[in-house]
Amino acid sequence: MIGEVIRPARLYDRLSSLVDLSARVIRRPGRSTAEDPRGALETALRALPSMRSETRALATATQILTGYDTLDADGRLWFFRLLRDGFDPDPEALAAAAREYADTRDHASLQRLTTLAEPPRQEVLRRLNAVAGGTAQLVAMRADLLALRDTGEDFARLDADLRHLLRSWFNRGFLMLVRIDWTSPASLLEKLIQYEAVHEIQGFADLRRRVLPPDRRCYAYLHPAMPDDPLIFVEIALMRGLPNSIQAITAVDRPHLAATLADTAAFYSISNCQEGLAGISFGNLLIKNVVAELQRELPNLTRFVTLSPMPGLRRWLEEQAAGNRQAAEVLDRRNHPALPGLAAHYLLKARDRAGRPRDPVARFHLGNGAEAHRVIPDADRSDRGIAQSLGMMVNYLYDLPRIDARHDAFTEKGIVAAPGALAELARSAAQPEGEPR
Repeated sequence: MIGEVIRPARLYDRLSSLVDLSARVIRRPGRSTAEDPRGALETALRALPSMRSETRALATATQILTGYDTLDADGRLWFFRLLRDGFDPDPEALAAAAREYADTRDHASLQRLTTLAEPPRQEVLRRLNAVAGGTAQLVAMRADLLALRDTGEDFARLDADLRHLLRSWFNRGFLMLVRIDWTSPASLLEKLIQYEAVHEIQGFADLRRRVLPPDRRCYAYLHPAMPDDPLIFVEIALMRGLPNSIQAITAVDRPHLAATLADTAAFYSISNCQEGLAGISFGNLLIKNVVAELQRELPNLTRFVTLSPMPGLRRWLEEQAAGNRQAAEVLDRRNHPALPGLAAHYLLKARDRAGRPRDPVARFHLGNGAEAHRVIPDADRSDRGIAQSLGMMVNYLYDLPRIDARHDAFTEKGIVAAPGALAELARSAAQPEGEPR
């Protein structure tokens, strides 16, 4: 009807109907996708980048994502090979455009060169992203792709295109910081249980103890295209003084503290939730924004620290044991007096082949501008904590006025911020073989 106002919900329903109709039309008569899913998928993939009709393109993209979900492991390998090998830029056209721009240096030739330089698969991926739920499906698709890293296949250029687009779609302007509490949707709470990567949540009763009490906070980043599926979340204990034990924080019978009496916010668990967004960092931004949020709510908070694991400590000690008596001894007795010094040495001095701090959690927090503040013996008595680090944990201190300067010093010069007491503790350890003082 001319002049009719179509509300968003009705417009979406009408567009969905058109998409369903178009999806049926584009299938070849007498040939089902179930009989030849790869042939139908390849046909749809090759047609998608040049389609002018938005409705037809949306229907085709829907068909591709639906077909991808039916593929087994071999089929997905075929799918990724096709995207990798069949959608590169045309080298001859690109070379001609480059010569033209070198000669003319005008805007039109530059635009033509830029257009030809973009791999056609990027337009494929953009159109797949336009499907309802397409963003989440592409994140899951990249997780499938990353799982193939050990197969010997080189998917670097396909992953580079996927990562490039995901970084644009998941930039900070689209991220929504939300506080998760016991009134949050059950579907979102279930995701926390599923994604917790540091200290396992033992069902809803355990989750309730982490988000309901007045001295507990939990924040997550959500994306408008994935509103019920967190990208990353952090669990926080409000307390007086620095945390000494993860078991004390998560104890069933621990006393609760009024939030207004706390002077310290302890970030005791940070979990990345989406494997398909690996390499796209949200942690730095999350911590800074959560600190700002907590300061607005609770101006009595004066310290912001973590209680973090040292997941590589035990393996490093095992490597050092042959040439270092103390390293060998602490492996047999986790309460050995030399363990804190060795742990401090590992934290401040041990490096990987790229010259970075060897511990991955240390790289994360130091890269965010934190200080390696102190090491804590017997702070994680769980089986996992003993297996990874003989129970040792770390407080990383986020000193707000110094975060940016420490971030710059670490990323540009490799300087690890640490107080004199921790540096002296590291020097007190017997010199591990091959490690600098």
